[in-house]
Amino acid sequence: RTNITMLRWTITPKAGGNCTLVYRFDKNETHRTTCSDNINWTFRAGLPPALEIRRVGIAQEGNYSCEFSSTEGNFHKTYHLTVLVPPRLSLSCDEQGSPVCEAAAGKPPAQLWWVPEGSSTAEEECHDNGTVTVLSKFTACSTNVTNVTTCMVSHPAGNWSQSIVC
Repeated sequence: RTNITMLRWTITPKAGGNCTLVYRFDKNETHRTTCSDNINWTFRAGLPPALEIRRVGIAQEGNYSCEFSSTEGNFHKTYHLTVLVPPRLSLSCDEQGSPVCEAAAGKPPAQLWWVPEGSSTAEEECHDNGTVTVLSKFTACSTNVTNVTTCMVSHPAGNWSQSIVC
């Protein structure tokens, strides 16, 4: 839009209090209330100021509303920020010699499967911060299966695999 006179971001995180950033073009003036240090304006030559979030994490999840006034009128748009957290993958052998795969503290929960295919049990543990740990234990369906077992992990932040011999 042209001739913007005022730009305001109102941030409503899932946890914690609201944050407001205001920029007045006519006075080249910024104002902020209760915003953390990692949320601020960034200025680039020839462009209106932009919202910058440094060190994005789960604490920044929530609704981000942008309002601005111009000679063309007042405009409003709301965005919802969801943060993906890649799980930490670990693979080990339990006391019975069965492979155990853990995708720890991911958001959303990771999907696990095994190569070669076999029977498996999966458990999910939800954490207070919204992340989920998925634990899967592999049991081979036949004794003809190779000793090498691979845990495959699928997640919106990426795909991983690890192999083990138990």
